[in-house]
Amino acid sequence: RLVWAAARGAGAVDEPPVRLSPISSTPGYLTEKILTSKSLLEGERKQVTVLFADMKGSMELLAERDPEEARQILDPVLERMMAAVHRYEGTVNQVMGDGIMALFGAPVAHEDHTVRACYAALVMQAAVQQYAAEVQDAYGVPIHIRVGLNTGEVVVRAISSDLHMDYTAVGQTTHLAARMEQMAQPGSILVTAEVLALVAGYVEVKSLGLVPIRGLREPVAVYEVMGAGPMRTRLQVATARGLTPFMGREPELATLQRALERASAGHGQVVASVGEAGIGKTRLCYEFTRSPCTYGWCILESSATSYGQATPYLPIIDLLQAYFQTTGHDDVDKIREKVRGKLLSLDAALLPTLPVFLTLLEVPVDDDPQWQRLEARQRRQRTQEALKRLLLYESKVQPLLLVLENLQWIDTETQAFLESVLESLPTARILLLVNYRPEYQHGWMSKTSYAQLHLDALPFASVEALFHTLLGDDSSLTPLKQRLIERTAGNPFFLEESVRTLLETAVLTGEQGAYRLARAQPPVQIPATVQAVLAARIDRLAPEEKRLLEVASVIGKQVPFALLQAV
Repeated sequence: RLVWAAARGAGAVDEPPVRLSPISSTPGYLTEKILTSKSLLEGERKQVTVLFADMKGSMELLAERDPEEARQILDPVLERMMAAVHRYEGTVNQVMGDGIMALFGAPVAHEDHTVRACYAALVMQAAVQQYAAEVQDAYGVPIHIRVGLNTGEVVVRAISSDLHMDYTAVGQTTHLAARMEQMAQPGSILVTAEVLALVAGYVEVKSLGLVPIRGLREPVAVYEVMGAGPMRTRLQVATARGLTPFMGREPELATLQRALERASAGHGQVVASVGEAGIGKTRLCYEFTRSPCTYGWCILESSATSYGQATPYLPIIDLLQAYFQTTGHDDVDKIREKVRGKLLSLDAALLPTLPVFLTLLEVPVDDDPQWQRLEARQRRQRTQEALKRLLLYESKVQPLLLVLENLQWIDTETQAFLESVLESLPTARILLLVNYRPEYQHGWMSKTSYAQLHLDALPFASVEALFHTLLGDDSSLTPLKQRLIERTAGNPFFLEESVRTLLETAVLTGEQGAYRLARAQPPVQIPATVQAVLAARIDRLAPEEKRLLEVASVIGKQVPFALLQAV
């Protein structure tokens, strides 16, 4: 829903860049976030995704036109490019004539910056394609853009008051992104293997093979982004690759099962799993919802996303699509038929709520003048009531297990919906499972139906067992296992990603459960996925706390309290 289908067609221009101020188009909240923290960002080494986009052949298209008319045609293209970047909280670093350069991951860090950059590229292409049809009709001018992306490291040098960022690229970070754009055909999006490694599953790509790149000795693997993929969470991607064994959460599973039994008896429950990124909150929900004890339950699952907070009811819309069994291939008549049929089969009393669900599923409701006359406040109230009634009616037919994940990214409308459901929960056959990171705040603690599970790092015995399953028991691996345990601190995601990096970099050879070292004393790298999670977490700290962390990191992992006080 957040990503439009990617349009095919693009263009670009090789002219001297005209540097404009990016601040004029940057949303106020994003400008404030960058300028507030710029002193802490300067000098930092950041993992980023670089995006270049421009119009192919704009000079030829606009050369014979009046300059004012030319700008009327070109400026909306730049505006759509920048709007797509800002939609996913990227930063436009340069505006160059008929194109832009944007950064995702700096100066604002996001753990999913590469996914955001790809989604922004898709939205950008779709928006320009729509605008191009208008320009073609009005001026007879074909408009196409091309986009290139690469992921790598940069060192932030300085951020000026107009948001222009001076930085030093590490390796070929910027060069490769620019080359991807220059190689792209009109309407296409090209990415490197470094990008694909972080977005596989989130987007669909087509391999273009190994391509020679000017300035590089070896050819580079290049991929074309074809559209948004079917996956939206890390667990979905991990499931496609093959999940590691689940272990070490027996007490939490027992708590969930007890809550399920109480909800089944008509005493609705809400259980929250709380913990830092990568600790296993989503995996716990996944294993529980697929356990035998949930047989006979209606299970509806959804997750908030970091880039979806501006989209009202986004997690609820996903739930409704699953409940009404609608797909992206259904036309509006098919969706209307499915929703109406499902409501009638549940209870005819729900039929008056039909406009609510059709509106959420983006089906026009032109034939209901009463719904059209409602003010925004009234529609909001009707929507909240209709959603709650649907769940309560369904729970009378069969017990309902409702899973909403990553509440730290939830939108305000979905939050209001949750508050409404909680009021009716004690007498319903509903078990509401939620998870979130510690920064999320709510007022449910005093409710008798509420229980909280605080997930910590895996116990040492579970970590050892997991390593044994993944790596095997070759004696050469013992020092490596000890270093990995220390580095990952029992975080399952960090642990799994570290092992995967060792495999991808050929440090390990063999097969799962029977690996051995390919070379002695290998360095333990921090995977790019883990770096992104840590960088985003650090950037959420208050400025004085982040500065303290930076200073303390020079000393080491263990810092005497007296020394911290002196600092």
